[in-house]
Amino acid sequence: MEDRAGKSVAYLAENTDRFLKAAQERPELARLNSSLNARVPQVLVEVDRDKVLKQGVEVKDVYSTVQAFMGSLFVNYFNRFGRAWQVYIGAEKGYRTEAKEVMNFFVRNKNNEMVPLSSLVSIKTTAGPEFTSRFNEYRAVEITGSAASGYSTVQAMKALEEVAHQALPKDMGYDWNALSYQQNKAASQVSPAVVFGFSLLVVFLILAAQYESWALPFSVLLGTPIAVFGAFVALWLRGFENDVYAQIGLVMLIGLSAKNAILIVEFARSERLRGKGALEAALEGARIRLRPILMTAFAFILGTIPLAIARGAGAVARRILGTAVIGGMLAATLLAIFIIPVAYYGVESAKDRISSWRTTS
Repeated sequence: MEDRAGKSVAYLAENTDRFLKAAQERPELARLNSSLNARVPQVLVEVDRDKVLKQGVEVKDVYSTVQAFMGSLFVNYFNRFGRAWQVYIGAEKGYRTEAKEVMNFFVRNKNNEMVPLSSLVSIKTTAGPEFTSRFNEYRAVEITGSAASGYSTVQAMKALEEVAHQALPKDMGYDWNALSYQQNKAASQVSPAVVFGFSLLVVFLILAAQYESWALPFSVLLGTPIAVFGAFVALWLRGFENDVYAQIGLVMLIGLSAKNAILIVEFARSERLRGKGALEAALEGARIRLRPILMTAFAFILGTIPLAIARGAGAVARRILGTAVIGGMLAATLLAIFIIPVAYYGVESAKDRISSWRTTS
């Protein structure tokens, strides 16, 4: 969260508290924290430069004395016993138990006279930030948190953006950092529809090269929407979101559902080349390839069950991925095996009609 108007730390702290209070009321968010603590007890030492100059004292000597009292001051090195030693000066423990004891120290002026610090500096207690950070050149505070149980990261990020628009004034802004920045950037660059479309295009081109036909791949890929539908139904039944893990499962389903269709289409194509009609070849391919399809599909589904019931660290990601794949494969196995022969027959019949039309014309 950025102070884009360049105002005080107190102004930033006030808006940070308002933002956190509004964000903590959102059910999508949990464990919110900020990197800013503007109420750290502090001791403020103010040097009266006019008095320092009137007393003939160097300003740097005043600060060096205060530094030696508050902590330590490096003097020089010296060599002894074949080693280099560092020399520091500092007040003894008993003489700096309280900040006001700095007034008991003296500093030398140009006339070689000792001037008490009590006549040059003033001390008061205050509260302020331990440190402030900057992001994109603005004074900023980092807000960290996580999504509440039952909500995705995307929902949590959207909730934070809504709170920022509602609770922050116009001269305050926000930006994403670290993993949130990468996720937000990735989501804005390539949409899942582009990924799925490109996956379908690659599978289509591979099938077209394999069969040396632009028509047969359609009969294979027409079963893919059924697998995608089954995946969404399974995710909906288990209450999961369509997140990146579900989308990985959908990309997998494009190849897995095409595999079932290839088993039927490949055999039907072979029968078709032997002289059988499109309907007879489709029925023969569905009958002969039914058992291999069921065996391979259910072997894969049973092997994916541990993902769908996973426990422990990262279990939610595995459950979503397993649920999407199992639901899609069940739909592709139980429904698509009846639709693929119909799709093959329809594509072959259309191709035959187009061929006959070209011949007669």
